[in-house]
Amino acid sequence: AYERTCRYFARKTNSVVVSVGYRLAPEHPYPTQFEDCLTATVHFMRTAQDYGVDPSRIIICGDSSGGTLTAAVAQALVNRRDLPKLRAQILIYPYLQCVDFNLPSYQQNEGVPILLKERTVALGLRYLNKDLSVIEAIFKGCHIPEDLQLKYQKWVSPD
Repeated sequence: AYERTCRYFARKTNSVVVSVGYRLAPEHPYPTQFEDCLTATVHFMRTAQDYGVDPSRIIICGDSSGGTLTAAVAQALVNRRDLPKLRAQILIYPYLQCVDFNLPSYQQNEGVPILLKERTVALGLRYLNKDLSVIEAIFKGCHIPEDLQLKYQKWVSPD
């Protein structure tokens, strides 16, 4: 599905593009997808010069669930001393914040077909192999303990 996009990126940026075909849920439950992406990224970073790539210029990118995986891989690599540092990460509509589903962006995009709030939460729960019966509780914020809500309200709030 992404071959044309990857070829376009490679051509327009004069870059080497590696697309990871990670295994999908539900056949392969979480964290298989993350592990596949991390393994592929580490391998490429270690062998980048074999492909004519400067290891200090590696950028990782993903959209939707791939954007979420990109952020997770970048976090997993941030303190690795055995690998070069990533130059950047590009996240295209990732699923990053599931603390509060009533923030302005969720309200503004609630009716956008691909971003329907209920669909977004259901996909996130399926990705994590969780029961969909908790959706309404999640919309009310019951999935986050009050002490954590208070702790992170500076970063996750309508303000």
